[in-house]
Amino acid sequence: MTPLLQVRNLKKEFPIKKGIFSRTVGSVKAVNDISFSVNEGETFALVGESGCGKSTTGKLLLRLIEPQGGEVLFQNENILTFSKEKMRKARRHMQMVFQDPFASLNPRQTVERILEEPLIVHNIGTAKERKQKVYEMLEIVGLQKEHGKRYPHQFSGGQRQRIGIARALMTNPKLIVADEPVSALDVSIQSQILNLLKDLQKQFQLTYIFISHDLGVVRHISDRVGVMYLGHMVEMADSEKLYAEPLHPYTKALLDAVPIADPNVEREVITIKGELPSPANPPSGCVFHTRCAQCMEICKKAKPEWKEVKPGHYVACHLYS
Repeated sequence: MTPLLQVRNLKKEFPIKKGIFSRTVGSVKAVNDISFSVNEGETFALVGESGCGKSTTGKLLLRLIEPQGGEVLFQNENILTFSKEKMRKARRHMQMVFQDPFASLNPRQTVERILEEPLIVHNIGTAKERKQKVYEMLEIVGLQKEHGKRYPHQFSGGQRQRIGIARALMTNPKLIVADEPVSALDVSIQSQILNLLKDLQKQFQLTYIFISHDLGVVRHISDRVGVMYLGHMVEMADSEKLYAEPLHPYTKALLDAVPIADPNVEREVITIKGELPSPANPPSGCVFHTRCAQCMEICKKAKPEWKEVKPGHYVACHLYS
């Protein structure tokens, strides 16, 4: 089966500028040579600590920011070579749901206008057909027709995120990048939004890239998981395999940080030592070696090879060399 999306050796650096002349004195390696693919109809999750580059990766995939290198193949076409006009047309099939539903909605526009705008931009349907599509989509995401006349500030956080999801669906996309879509919501609302996303995936045959720092949430929704650390992909596997048998020390520590609801369950917790290194000056060798309890001498000198240790289970760690 041909993947819907293929990412090859994607890189992104942000310059560090200082002084009154804004001279470039260094760079932050936000995304450092990562590769993965996403099959049609699946949910691929990107997880990691804040600052690991997962949200930057999501924006690079839609060219909301431009990468320094690599390829992003959507339906076997490298979108990084598209002209501005061709990319605008391609975005009809690639949409994003943002982390903060309030900041991503125009406070001066009614919900009706917000949802209609993608159809106007892509010249889809007549005015009457667009209005009908707006009302249909409001009902699909669990809102009512009269909500279309209201403004974003008149809704709760969960309702605003439903509006954000509805807007992403207006152009019938194939791929949706969901950047921490439930992290700003109450726990009681998170499950509702996650279940809505799963239902919509079945209804519209959607493919998701789901970005999150919460491995408990990711377990509920993902088919495959990629773990990022300091701009690098350190492990990737099917969701069940990753949770049952994590290989990388960083992945093991992340999973140990997920709380267990049963107070009688005891387990040995792996803690991560020290602070996250600066992406402007990453450690040599394996980027995780400064915080790894299983660090060896080779970890400090040589970058580990990205390899398939088991069928479909990839890891970058000297423990498996």
